[in-house]
Amino acid sequence: MESEPGTGSDRANAPGESGTPGEQGEPAPESGADAASSAPRTSVWLDRRTPSRSRRTESPAGLDRDRITEASVRLLDADGLAKFSMRRLAAELDVTAMSLYWYVDTKDDLLELALDAVYAEITPPREGAPWQDRLRELARSYRELLVRHIWISPLAGTFLNIGPNSMLFSYAVQDIVRATGLPLERQTGALSAVFQFVYGFGTVEGHFKARCDATGLTQDEYHRQAMGTIRAQPHLRKIVESSDDLMAARGGETVEEMRERDFGYALDIVVAGIEAVRDRSGAPAG
Repeated sequence: MESEPGTGSDRANAPGESGTPGEQGEPAPESGADAASSAPRTSVWLDRRTPSRSRRTESPAGLDRDRITEASVRLLDADGLAKFSMRRLAAELDVTAMSLYWYVDTKDDLLELALDAVYAEITPPREGAPWQDRLRELARSYRELLVRHIWISPLAGTFLNIGPNSMLFSYAVQDIVRATGLPLERQTGALSAVFQFVYGFGTVEGHFKARCDATGLTQDEYHRQAMGTIRAQPHLRKIVESSDDLMAARGGETVEEMRERDFGYALDIVVAGIEAVRDRSGAPAG
């Protein structure tokens, strides 16, 4: 699947974390043999270099790449992307920062590993269900992932997304789109229409929820406070009042209920659009 939109690698390398090799995405110090065999790096998943004997024998007991990745996810969930650092991760694992470089070369490597690790949380759609239902199920699971781990949205467009879990997600998406019956040349467009929409919806939802949590307000309290502030400004009041009928027709007693209705209806529109394009092309129904 194509990478989701992101904000570039500058988001992956937060400022103010200098002093430790690899903090800014720079490679850790290598031995002469390692340096001679180094090649330009585009992804941690394309790294085929074998750690040197000294690195293997001196690595701390109980430390491995899986444990490091799990700790990275915990820290990213707790502190966010901007505060994530090799030094902070080392403290969480009770090892020295340099110990981490036996397993990864840069902080970017850790972020890429963490990103792929959380893709394993996406629930596979039911086998044998109609493609419309499978599409909705996978879209909802992806949205929930974006809300649960708000740090993944800028990273999804930064890396190649070729880790094992990301590729399984990509395969599931492609399998559903193939089942729609759309002509081959239109399938990638349908894929983008669905999952770029879900990416945007889940990203905004996740950041709104995080903002509410940070203020100590519920989403409904935050929304009422914001709307009250807008209505108190004469030059903005008319804009809000003109949409009152739209909001009333929207339905839902809470922000979450309104959002859920919006998401479900938007998915229905996308599915209907795919069906309409397929029917116009004369392809058989999936």
